[in-house]
Amino acid sequence: MRRWKSAVTFGSAAPIGLAILLAAGTVAAQAPAPGTEDPNNWPQYHRTYNGWRYSPLDQINKASVSKLKVAWIHQGGDITMGLQETPIVIDGVVYSISAGNRVAALDAKTGTEIWRYQPKLDPITKKVLFSPYSRGVAVGRGKVFIGTVDGRGIAVDQKTGKEIWQVQLTDFANCHGCNFTSPPVLANDVLTFGSTAGELATAGKIFGVDADTGKKLWEFETIKQDPESWAGDSGKHGGGGAWMPGTYDPEANSIYYGTGNPGKDFVGKDREGDNLYTDSVIALDPKIGKLKWYRQEIKHDVWDYDSAYEALLLKKDGKDLLVHLNKSGFVFVMDRANGNLQNIWRLSETINFVKDIDPKTGDLIGRVDLPMGKTTLICPSAFGARSWNSGAYNPKTGLWYTDAMEFCGGLTPVEQKTDPKDYATAHIGSEDFGKLQRVAGGAPGRLDARDPITGQRKWTYEMDIPSFGTVLTTGGGLVFNGDPLGIIRAFDADDGKVLWSFNTGSGLRSGVVSYAADGKQYILVPSGWGSYAAILLPPLFPELENVRGASTLIAFTLSE
Repeated sequence: MRRWKSAVTFGSAAPIGLAILLAAGTVAAQAPAPGTEDPNNWPQYHRTYNGWRYSPLDQINKASVSKLKVAWIHQGGDITMGLQETPIVIDGVVYSISAGNRVAALDAKTGTEIWRYQPKLDPITKKVLFSPYSRGVAVGRGKVFIGTVDGRGIAVDQKTGKEIWQVQLTDFANCHGCNFTSPPVLANDVLTFGSTAGELATAGKIFGVDADTGKKLWEFETIKQDPESWAGDSGKHGGGGAWMPGTYDPEANSIYYGTGNPGKDFVGKDREGDNLYTDSVIALDPKIGKLKWYRQEIKHDVWDYDSAYEALLLKKDGKDLLVHLNKSGFVFVMDRANGNLQNIWRLSETINFVKDIDPKTGDLIGRVDLPMGKTTLICPSAFGARSWNSGAYNPKTGLWYTDAMEFCGGLTPVEQKTDPKDYATAHIGSEDFGKLQRVAGGAPGRLDARDPITGQRKWTYEMDIPSFGTVLTTGGGLVFNGDPLGIIRAFDADDGKVLWSFNTGSGLRSGVVSYAADGKQYILVPSGWGSYAAILLPPLFPELENVRGASTLIAFTLSE
């Protein structure tokens, strides 16, 4: 493992310079560049607060990646909905979560289990629309934090796995959608949890909790209490929520969340108004939960275009920027201090739900609304121009690597006859999420290398089946990405050439990470095809009918 050191070069003035340094007593160490801090670990969901998913490790690089071998394999057990997590790795220990909120601590060098913890879930979880999967844990302050599918926050001891505290944050027994499927976010001594909501008949919330005691400190309603934004009492079951992890920005002391879509998804006549704060990026004060600013990306959404994706934080030309992909296929570049627009660009090549979005105001231009009882082909589909699997930014290349999907959906709004408050009932105003349809003349999936500010594309890798795996990029000039058939690939970050691949045995719907233990770099790949993509995609991609389920962690390192 190469270790970065700051060096001082002495010329003819060396004795004078050395004397000055000695007289000063100590020399302040240069702060690490953004995204390179704590290189051996993967301590949070996106590794660093700026959301880059960049590992500065470079032992595994373009020249050596072909020598990768399997170091260890760990089986999580329950394969329900696959493995959707991004593992956390700190000081030689991997913290992993699988179906049923089962948490395990593993030796990062061998995969040996150190401890495990699994809460007893409310029996009602067997009825929920979204099965008891989880996308990760948070670790800090000597604890491992979990958001459960039955609406609890739980903290266990980081070394032993013994429970320290738990708190019921939602009225889960009486509220469909009042649960957590993603990890909380740690902002100093405050944890924030975002509820699922979205397609479920509830009003989503974000909760602030004391990380040391579990005491609830505040809650923020993602459905704005405003009759101009929500006609009548439509906000009562308005959806929203924040079902993916937020991003804590210590420089601004803000936590950014992308919020879910309004409900009913495809019927807007009963919820006239902008439907704030759905389909928005919001900035909250983590101490008190106060709203600092918001940017609504899709007003009065009737296409299921959530904003619940990662916030990419960058500095460009002296400006602090937040880059954010919306499910609609538009990427919003905004001032991270106030949400003011700096640019909007298109990731998707098949957008038809609007003619455009005004890059200065964010207004939707030429929107296509959905007539009741009739099928309208809308692009992108309700799966979005990309799913929730995050992209990755490499500061060495200046490129953002992200998956993209190019297929459409035939949406048919109908009067919903079933009671949306019943468990296992979607609050969508349609019989399904749309009949999926390919786009003629182009590949349905891509991995793009883009300038995150302008959208200019440097290279593309086309796929016959779109990737639903999160991207990793590294200091070794590599990009890692996996597909639903189970193939993990390493690409040259500069030109997109495939340098290595491996068949993991099940599809990838998770976050690949990198870490170092005892001087060796590892690539850790969670394999296990699942989520609603596994249920809804086979009619469009028949190859996915036969993908096996799994719940497997596979660690790779270089052969000796």
